[in-house]
Amino acid sequence: MRKRDILTPIGITIGFIMIMAAILANAGAEGFVSFLDISSILIVIGGVIGSLLINFNLDQIKLTGKVIKGSFNKDERKLPELINLFIRLSERARREGILALENELDDVEDPFIKKGILLAVDGIEPEVIHDIMSAEITAMEERHYRGRMIIEKCGEYAPAWGMIGTLIGLVLMLNNLTDPATLGPSMAVALLTTLYGTVLANLVFIPMASKLENKTEEEVFIKQIIIEGVIGVQSGQNPRILEEKLGAFLSDDIKANEEVESSSTFVGEGVNEA
Repeated sequence: MRKRDILTPIGITIGFIMIMAAILANAGAEGFVSFLDISSILIVIGGVIGSLLINFNLDQIKLTGKVIKGSFNKDERKLPELINLFIRLSERARREGILALENELDDVEDPFIKKGILLAVDGIEPEVIHDIMSAEITAMEERHYRGRMIIEKCGEYAPAWGMIGTLIGLVLMLNNLTDPATLGPSMAVALLTTLYGTVLANLVFIPMASKLENKTEEEVFIKQIIIEGVIGVQSGQNPRILEEKLGAFLSDDIKANEEVESSSTFVGEGVNEA
């Protein structure tokens, strides 16, 4: 299940608020206005968009919105629940046979799990199941990388176009050296494009790309657990052995929380019985 990842918008908002607060604290409201320059914004944003259009094809550009949206979502799937699912499937397979698992598919939402179970029901060899599902993981990683690469390139292009805007401003400033009074303001405007490009790169694009990469790694990790679970069910492993095998993927913190919850449930049941 996917939910909103509020940390991404919160992080971006806090970053911009802190920058604006620092400017207002030192320059005041009037000084803050001097940090706003439409020409600098157009150079950075327009330059980044132009570079992306040159670098990528139309189909890749269309993915940009979907990729950005992905950085604002998170997967709520919990590993203990996933492991419990495969333990339940293993128990039913040993009790009623592997074909009985087809009736369980209606309650499974994850298409990757469904595919694995169907392969197991069809009697595919474990090695072949592993190869098929691993190939799907590789394809997923490639798709995610191509989408993430757009954001990574934005992080590369934004500071470069900021520097280009600064060079343009410096050229315009040098053309007006006859008026010393304009040198300071002209230099300030020239540096704004570098500021805009650097802020966009380091507060928005690069962190967003890193977050997408982390999410891909998490999804690969979960799919590897699913592969081990499917193969364990298909090969008829003892549910307890399968539980221990899949439990090795859990962190110590998750294991500790599970033990606490199990203890709480046991105590609660004991109180109710009393």
